[in-house]
Amino acid sequence: MNEPAGEVDNAVSVRNVYKNYGDVEALQDLSLDFPRGQLTSLLGPSGCGKTTLLKIIAGLLPATSGEVIVNGKAVEGPGPDRAFVFQDFALLPWASVMRNVAFGLELRGVARAEREDIAAKYIGEVGLKGFEKSYPHELSGGMRQRVGLARALSVDAEVMLMDEPFSAVDEQTRRKFQEDLLGLVKNEDKTFIFVTHSIEEAVYVSDQVAILLPRPSRVSEIIRPEGFRHKDVNSIRRDSEYLDIVDRIWASLRSYVE
Repeated sequence: MNEPAGEVDNAVSVRNVYKNYGDVEALQDLSLDFPRGQLTSLLGPSGCGKTTLLKIIAGLLPATSGEVIVNGKAVEGPGPDRAFVFQDFALLPWASVMRNVAFGLELRGVARAEREDIAAKYIGEVGLKGFEKSYPHELSGGMRQRVGLARALSVDAEVMLMDEPFSAVDEQTRRKFQEDLLGLVKNEDKTFIFVTHSIEEAVYVSDQVAILLPRPSRVSEIIRPEGFRHKDVNSIRRDSEYLDIVDRIWASLRSYVE
């Protein structure tokens, strides 16, 4: 279940990253690789720096020291090779679903007809066909999150950064999102970095789970749940390896839970 030996093609590499907020050390000498075309979950106790690390990779926060490499280039700020899916949707309230999904392409100067064709593709892919003219206040929380996901997909970034994207929806919607995410990882040929508080969710959706220690955060362990990846999505939660990994991670994290 741990990372196998051998050469791995990494889309993102974090190298000896420290992050301080004044006297508070959030990340301490953290190094981690994210294999290309796979989904890696960042899992750990609340406040351990998962979102901080995600924002450093996105270029939204500078590291105090260390570096992040994306496709062989050091991160110096946000870039078109990375797209961020926010926990709180971050939609434009005055814009339609079509305009929201196409917004990143609009900022890049893509012509209207082309950007709307691209947006329409991803609106359909996330299950929102027919809602192109709707506004965020007319949508459920789950639908608004789908708009955020479609917007991130539409810019065709190679690395998708997802900050607890399913935490604000009900359990039934969350499970459907998890199944849809497995399909996206399989079909989109992108690298996904996924922050979650849920052990079950991390094991269910991930090719790799990186467990972070409490602040100052470092990588405690990397687990690769491989045995059930070929199974139907409806069978995974009943798989004995899935259940064993969930229990194993909980055993390693429970001492950090207040």
